[in-house]
Amino acid sequence: MQLAKHEFIRGLHNLGPEHKGCVATIGSFDGVHLGHQAILQQLKKVAQALGLPAVAIVFEPQPTEFFAGDKAPARLMRMREKLEALWAAGIDKVLCLNFNQTLRSLSAEQFIDRVLVQGLGIKHLVVGDDFRFGCDRKGDFHLLQAKGKELGFEVSDTHTLEMDGDRISSTRIRNLLEAGDFAEAEKLLGKPYGVYGRVVYGKQLGRQLGVPTANVELRRYRSPLHGVFAVTAVFTDGSQVKGVANIGVRPTVNGLKKPLLEVHLFNFSRDIYGQVIDVVFHHKLRDEKKFASLDELKAQLQTDISEAKAFFNI
Repeated sequence: MQLAKHEFIRGLHNLGPEHKGCVATIGSFDGVHLGHQAILQQLKKVAQALGLPAVAIVFEPQPTEFFAGDKAPARLMRMREKLEALWAAGIDKVLCLNFNQTLRSLSAEQFIDRVLVQGLGIKHLVVGDDFRFGCDRKGDFHLLQAKGKELGFEVSDTHTLEMDGDRISSTRIRNLLEAGDFAEAEKLLGKPYGVYGRVVYGKQLGRQLGVPTANVELRRYRSPLHGVFAVTAVFTDGSQVKGVANIGVRPTVNGLKKPLLEVHLFNFSRDIYGQVIDVVFHHKLRDEKKFASLDELKAQLQTDISEAKAFFNI
């Protein structure tokens, strides 16, 4: 997949001679928050000094998802959003490794040899100061430095970025989102938290209840947010419309396994099926709950709309 001047490489088998010689970093980069951005800026600076492409190595599924399955932490962003954020940070190429039994069985030294040396011909690696890898968990900054001297690449570490005395991390951001603290999450992300996805056809239930909604694909088994929120929908042309959104499994209607994002936009009647929108979250109105009847649900939806409009002063 080619995006603009950037390159997305899926799997070691797609690496060729043209990919040898780069500056790289490794991580999940979920959320591409300010801590990640500091690493990426350091990477970019080294890459520019050496005149080499900057490469981010990521995994799909993320290692925590491979080991924990549906008990893994909810993703802050899907792969497409992550790619866009990495491009925006100045990364030239993203190598996505399939985290499977074969990859997780590699020792630290095998990973260095197969991925970094044979695969990428790496010249410089930038990693976090707490980075660990390999099935034997022997892979760390000191091993990388030693192997780098032996095999001809340099290694530099990055120090943990803190804000208000605590480390900036994806886990901290998830906890803030769960608590409804969007202002604090925005500080750590460097931008408001949003969910990006395509509007798809639903069962038209919202229209029957007098509250037409746009159903947005989440493409994930778990969401870091659950409940009803005051939101802004941002379209690809930059236009914005305020509204109210629900993320959940619709317990009153049919109950879903995967969460669904439904957005009701105020004073809006355009056909947007198939369009991609970014739903930005501002304020939590309530938790999702099961109602005794559709009439109760309908009444609550009107209350939600009134409260969201009051939040926006409209």
